[in-house]
Amino acid sequence: MSRSPASRRPHPGRGRRSWGGTLTDRLVDPHAPRDLKAFIAGLPKAELHVHHVGSASPRIVAELAARHPDSKVPTDPEALVDYFTFTDFAHFIEVYLSVVDLIRTPEDVRLLTYEVARDLARQQVRYAELTITPFSSTRRGIEAGAFMAAIEDARKAAEAEFGTVLRWCFDIPGEAGLESAEETARLATDDRLRPEGLVSFGLGGPEIGVPRPQFKPYFDRAIAAGLHSVPHAGETTGPETVWDALTHLRAERIGHGTSSAQDPKLLAHLAEHRIPLEVCPTSNIATRAVRVIEEHPIKEFVEAGVIVTVNSDDPPMFGTDLNNEYAVAARLLDLDERGLADLAKNAVHASFLDEPGKARIAAEIDTYTADWLA
Repeated sequence: MSRSPASRRPHPGRGRRSWGGTLTDRLVDPHAPRDLKAFIAGLPKAELHVHHVGSASPRIVAELAARHPDSKVPTDPEALVDYFTFTDFAHFIEVYLSVVDLIRTPEDVRLLTYEVARDLARQQVRYAELTITPFSSTRRGIEAGAFMAAIEDARKAAEAEFGTVLRWCFDIPGEAGLESAEETARLATDDRLRPEGLVSFGLGGPEIGVPRPQFKPYFDRAIAAGLHSVPHAGETTGPETVWDALTHLRAERIGHGTSSAQDPKLLAHLAEHRIPLEVCPTSNIATRAVRVIEEHPIKEFVEAGVIVTVNSDDPPMFGTDLNNEYAVAARLLDLDERGLADLAKNAVHASFLDEPGKARIAAEIDTYTADWLA
């Protein structure tokens, strides 16, 4: 999801939307069998498009706010319900940045990362590629080496304690310009700093007014260093942005790619070259990238043969989680348990986990599904 006020315009009459509100309740099929929801809750999963700070739940935010009492962010979880209610997108950005400002020390980074992993594990997420924007922390004074040590310590502890494997995608905040691109590329490719869990290089922030081709040199450096290319594209702009990401940034997966449905040639290209789309249904509705859920193009993607993975983006901010996103996908694609299991395996196979790891999770999905249906 993009985080610049310039990249979204509030919808007239949208009213107030709560962080942790009821949007997903309206998107999930109210007539879905209870057993299907229970199946999703226990289904082993991989999450490929989820943001680090954007995954901070009210519980995590309250703890961070307690560490920094000079912040205006409430420390009372009940007060956070009101605080995390925004009137328009600009207000949402204000709230979002106030949370970013709570992450001031390596200890804060470690807490956030570890607790995000705990929340993922509760949803049976076996593997996640967490999108991290290190520039946001280093420009606020956190030393780069300490930042890397904090996320790595949390990653190792989470895997040991929860069994959830975390990997990192370092992304450029596009609205911050080429300075942020240079810094992100440096942190991602310097062998003295690069964390062990880093697997990919991305581009977030607004698409409007931030052309993809200017970031080509930085992606070239990251790819040369062995990282995979996973930029956001086609979320708030047309399919030409996806083409740019493919042509100039050599994208191996596309974040969102919502507008790809407008270009049959692009859909054919994505299908032929097996380039997956990281689809985030609730996010797309909340940010108005898609007007209403009935118009979401995920079914068009699947019918065109494009590999689709389902993800949560910034889950607490939209009152969702990965389990809810699977329930929304079940509604949009008319999926039963086997269909949902196949969707889960899409994410596993589209991930940058090693082949033995992919095989292990895919086998766990198959075993779980067979036992459930038996």
